[in-house]
Amino acid sequence: MLALKGNQGTLRDDVEEVFTEQNANKFSDCKPSCHETLEKSHGRIETRTVTVVGDVDWLTERHAWEGLASIAMVESCREIGAKTECESRFYITSLSADAERLSSAIRGHRGVEKGLHWVMDMVFRVMPEARFQNDECRIRKDNAPANFTTVKHMASNLLRQTPGTDSLRVKRKVAVWNDDYIAEIIAPR
Repeated sequence: MLALKGNQGTLRDDVEEVFTEQNANKFSDCKPSCHETLEKSHGRIETRTVTVVGDVDWLTERHAWEGLASIAMVESCREIGAKTECESRFYITSLSADAERLSSAIRGHRGVEKGLHWVMDMVFRVMPEARFQNDECRIRKDNAPANFTTVKHMASNLLRQTPGTDSLRVKRKVAVWNDDYIAEIIAPR
C-alpha cells in the first residue's frame, strides 16, 4: 500500500479523477467496496469512509505499477464542536478491493508512521530548546538529508535491540558518554 501525495506526477491526479468521476456517476461503471467507521473520542467525532476500486488495468498501463490490484480513497470528516473538517486521501495497493481490510491496514500504517516520526523527533532532537530535530536540522544538500535519516533509523533500531529498561533517549545519551556501552550496542557479545 502506498499513500499518494502531490509529488508523484500525474498518478495522484489520475486516481483522484477516477473517484471524482465515479462518485458523480454513482459508481455505475464499476463495483466499489466501501467501509465506514465512526469514532468518538477526545471530544471529537470522526467518520471515515474507505472506497476501493479494483478495476485498475488502465492505470497499470499508464503508470507501469507492477502488481497493482486496486486504488482506494479515504474520506475523513472530523467534527469538533460546531466545526467540521473533511479531507480525502488516496492510495494504490497490491491488495484486493476489500475496503474493510484496507481500512484496517491504512489505520495501522498511519499509526506506525506517526509513532516512528514521534520517536525520531523525540529521541534525536538536537537540544532541549529545539522542538524537533528534523524540523531544526540544517542538513539540506544533495543526498545528505536521506543519508542522515538512514543513519538515525539504524541508530534507533540498534538502541531498540539493546537490552535494558531505559528509554531510547536515555540509551542514546549513555552511548554518547560511555564508549564501552556504544561498542556493546554496535557489536553485542
